[in-house]
Amino acid sequence: MKKYSIKIYPEALSDIKSISVWYEEQKIGLGQRFQSVVKDQIDDLRYTPQKYAIRYREIRCMLIHKFPYMVHYYINTQTSVIEILAVISTSRNPKIWEEKERKI
Repeated sequence: MKKYSIKIYPEALSDIKSISVWYEEQKIGLGQRFQSVVKDQIDDLRYTPQKYAIRYREIRCMLIHKFPYMVHYYINTQTSVIEILAVISTSRNPKIWEEKERKI
């Protein structure tokens, strides 16, 4: 089984941090739980990155378990790297991705 490396873009890391802070303000420990779930799911991508559907061009989206967010990522098959591009709320307008994509 092929194992991919993970690269998290600064924009995606910022998304995770700000979402975690918001959850922590809602309930102590919930922000940490969000981070833990995201980390575990991203780690799982190393082995099965094709598991999730392509949504925009070559960008795939993985729904975070028990949280209304999606991880947007790209599989660089030439370098065997999964590039984590953004973490976006499922309730936000899909056009948000287009705005974030321009910054990357």
